[in-house]
Amino acid sequence: MFPNSILGRPPFTPNHQQHNFFALSPTLYSHQQLIDAQFNFQNAERLSDEKNLPLDGKRQRFHSPHQEPTIVNHIVPLSGERRYSMPPLFHTHYVPDIVRCVPPFREIPILEPREITLPEAKDKLSQQILELFEACQQQVSDLKKKELCRTQLQREIQLLFPQSRLFLVGSSLNGFGTRSSDGDLCLVVKEEPVNQKTEARHILTLVHKHFCTRLSGYIERPQLIRAKVPIVKFRDKVSCVEFDLNVNNIVGIRNTFLLRTYAYLENRVRPLVLVIKKWASHHDINDASRGTLSSYSLVLMVLHYLQTLPEPILPSIQKIYPESFSPAIQLHLVHQAPCNVPPYLSKNESNLGDLLLGFLKYYATEFDWNSQMISVREAKAIPRPDGIEWRNKYICVEEPFDGTNTARAVHEKQKFDIIKDQFLKSWHRLKNKRDLNSILPLRAAILQR
Repeated sequence: MFPNSILGRPPFTPNHQQHNFFALSPTLYSHQQLIDAQFNFQNAERLSDEKNLPLDGKRQRFHSPHQEPTIVNHIVPLSGERRYSMPPLFHTHYVPDIVRCVPPFREIPILEPREITLPEAKDKLSQQILELFEACQQQVSDLKKKELCRTQLQREIQLLFPQSRLFLVGSSLNGFGTRSSDGDLCLVVKEEPVNQKTEARHILTLVHKHFCTRLSGYIERPQLIRAKVPIVKFRDKVSCVEFDLNVNNIVGIRNTFLLRTYAYLENRVRPLVLVIKKWASHHDINDASRGTLSSYSLVLMVLHYLQTLPEPILPSIQKIYPESFSPAIQLHLVHQAPCNVPPYLSKNESNLGDLLLGFLKYYATEFDWNSQMISVREAKAIPRPDGIEWRNKYICVEEPFDGTNTARAVHEKQKFDIIKDQFLKSWHRLKNKRDLNSILPLRAAILQR
């Protein structure tokens, strides 16, 4: 759908020699190299000023006459049944509209959209879940706005780091986004990990300065957040989308495509995840920065629940297709994983309403928080490891690739008790009412998108 989507492939001249950037030996950027990069950026800025190129003119490159129009799949209801499409990730042709001296990735096969029929909704609760999903799911136009911004920002950041790539990751691309989802960006400067306290922070300092000085015409409120994993937060004035940009969070790229595969593996997964994210947000238990669950942990909790039913709705695709989801796969190949996995045919015929009730009951009364860890990789609850990272933790959710705890933000017993209490209360209310409004005001949730 988008020529630069996923791979972050920069524009290049047609006769440029093609080879794999990530096959090159990784280079550790020294302090002096970062200073040199900053000097090069300042020199580029001076040359640009000498040519009297206005800042606003940079935004016009989105409408370059050399850029091929984007072709998208519109969501069109078919007679007698509702359908939605898996958005394509690449367009057939790519016409460069600017020259950059950056080696491109090898050519990528086209990913065809997968059309999935929405599940039937014969009961009131299931109908409410589907209504919420159809109103709030991220649209192709929403993704297009984020991709346009990513493309432009990659060009700008390559003035600082010519061999970098900028990836769109997270809910915007993994199939679980909503119309109001923020955009997550990962700046890859090398394939190996970087020191987040020193190197990543220094890189983001330069990026933040670039945003403040050169891009203030269409980026507002850029903030450098010096957290354990530093990020630059900003808002794109044109699309009005909020973005978080990190450096070299490689696992975030890999798990984006793992989750995307799960999202389109079975037609009940996306509606169920969306209603649970909305429910958690409404009850203030969906904010890792405030000591509760991140959206990523919530998605893994839903997938785990669907894997552990007496008749599973989802398998462990890392076990069935280990070659497609190996942590050793180079980044320019990870986007191919969703194409290699066919839809999963489950014998479980539970409707969405029953699955939502079952999810709340599972974590309210069945899951053993004290001794078990949620593992999507193993498709079951497994004993907690003895490592220091897992000790004295209230919720343990295994990251499918690097094995870390995605729910480590829940480090206060008070917050943990609030989360457990909300699972229990919501289960009782929904079981008695069988009405989504008893745990989540439907109209308000739809208005928030």
